[in-house]
Amino acid sequence: MRNKFSYLLWAFLLILLGCSGTENTDQQTTDTPPPISDQMLGELIMQGFRGMEIDSVSPLVKEQIANGEIGSIILFDYDVGYKSYGRNIESPAQVKQLLTDLQSIAPGYLLTAIDQEGGRVTRLRPTYGFPALASAQDMGAQPTTDSTTYYASLNAQTLRHLGFNVNFAPVVDLNVNPENPVIGGIKRSFGAETETVVEHAQAWIVPHSKAGILSVLKHFPGHGSSQTDSHKGFTDVTNTWTPEELAPYREILASEGAIAVMTAHVFNRAIDSYYPATMSKHYIQGILRDSFHYDGVVFSDDLQMKAVNTLYPFETIIQQAINAGVDVLVFGNNLVDYDEGLARRTIQTIRKLLDEGKVSEERIRESYERVTALKARLKE
Repeated sequence: MRNKFSYLLWAFLLILLGCSGTENTDQQTTDTPPPISDQMLGELIMQGFRGMEIDSVSPLVKEQIANGEIGSIILFDYDVGYKSYGRNIESPAQVKQLLTDLQSIAPGYLLTAIDQEGGRVTRLRPTYGFPALASAQDMGAQPTTDSTTYYASLNAQTLRHLGFNVNFAPVVDLNVNPENPVIGGIKRSFGAETETVVEHAQAWIVPHSKAGILSVLKHFPGHGSSQTDSHKGFTDVTNTWTPEELAPYREILASEGAIAVMTAHVFNRAIDSYYPATMSKHYIQGILRDSFHYDGVVFSDDLQMKAVNTLYPFETIIQQAINAGVDVLVFGNNLVDYDEGLARRTIQTIRKLLDEGKVSEERIRESYERVTALKARLKE
């Protein structure tokens, strides 16, 4: 009898232990993050493409969007490779249909971006049937921000109607060098004083935020003092840049609104003697994250610009940008040889870097979580 009782007791204990072990296994399984998928990596990629309607977009680009390998897209009106207009933009109805169709084939919510600053940098031009926008310099020269608010409201409603959710504007570079070929020289700065830039930038951001459009401040940590154009080559601001150029970012990022940041490819050996800002932890992690306590999404400037593309191998650019803290790798696909499979090549490169331990899964997951959280807010 005693043996039978002991047998039953042990059997009962084994069942309990088995259940307990199963619960622990389930808990461990629940706590284990999913493997890094191509779709997760795709959330870190923004790519430009050719085509003005869904049928003229290449099958490979559409396949990458449908697979989630391209999580964000950017539109242009001018095609640099073809040296002609007619890349993605022809009319309001055409742009709206294109974005609607591309959004419909994506497995998740696409970020749909454009550079619509006003003045010289305007992709949606009056010649296509869109409203005219004054330049930042002309808006900043006004005694009040009323003009800026007017143009921003007009632009925000246009972008919202078409289906955009990201605008790479406003420029918050201080107009340190009025002859700057890529900022002051083409009237992209609101002004030389921090107060002017901050006031007008906020007047620009608020209407966009109300319309559900993300405003992206550029070009961190400041491109206004440069003497060269980072689209065209190495851009060294070591002798011209001052910490005051960070002030607009510090003040605006402390305010409310749907805001993100775009990095610049400027080089400053006093801060990082090896890499430009887009590829440097000293700028993104050290200044933006640690000093300014910014935890939102960081977009790179176009990684095909010559300030990085001609100086570093593709793999090095990807490795350094991700490790520096960039969340979305931007490829306009409009400055060098057109590459329909660019996103897929980028994903393969990131996988290689992960396998070699040069990029950590933790960094990938950080960016993935920031991007997906941003998308959830914009989709509301």
